[in-house]
Amino acid sequence: MAKDIRVPHKLAAEFLGTFWLVFGGAGSAVLAAGFPELGIGFAGVSLAFGLTVLTGAYAFGAISGGHFNPAVSFGLTLAGRLPARDFIPYVIAQLFGAIVAAAVLYAVASGKPDFLPGGFASNGYGPLSPGGYSVWSALIVEIVLTAFFIVVILGTTHSLAPTGFAPLAIGLSLTLIHLVSIPVTNTSVNPARSTGVAFFADTAAMPQLWLFWVAPLIGAGIGALIWTIVLGRD
Repeated sequence: MAKDIRVPHKLAAEFLGTFWLVFGGAGSAVLAAGFPELGIGFAGVSLAFGLTVLTGAYAFGAISGGHFNPAVSFGLTLAGRLPARDFIPYVIAQLFGAIVAAAVLYAVASGKPDFLPGGFASNGYGPLSPGGYSVWSALIVEIVLTAFFIVVILGTTHSLAPTGFAPLAIGLSLTLIHLVSIPVTNTSVNPARSTGVAFFADTAAMPQLWLFWVAPLIGAGIGALIWTIVLGRD
């Protein structure tokens, strides 16, 4: 985490970075993925989410650490990388960034005459899963992928890791995560991302939102434990 930076600047960076992640990632799904002639498909949406984190981390990482995700902040808090006093302020900034981004995206998308919000890039299981996967499948995939995401973040930002490459590795990791789990849950691993778009979805996304807080936080805790205990790193 960056040092000697004022807390308001860190929170502003988390707000902007999370805004960028949700607007760019979810925006690719809402605005571009569904057009037969322009559709970017699952692979394109996966890449878009990875690119938002990659570019956001380079832009804001030196200020706030570039979390943009309550699960990441939780995992880094458990691993001793983020002071516990900063956790709640970070989460609040991330939630505001995600909600504002979803609102701006909704304003853009609703400018199309035949626009229907539908799922609005929200996450879900059962009937709301793109592939019809069960709640248990959703729980498992979100926990496992978030855990490995935290391990990648902790590993690539360690003082002994090569400098300058962490955002690239983290962005590619998030791309891989989406390639695996979009068919299962439409990919969360980020409670803020899930919350922001759920407000605007014309589905039962909000009642299912609990899973996309519980599973990523559990996964983040497991990832932090793997890093600090199993791998013996700090």
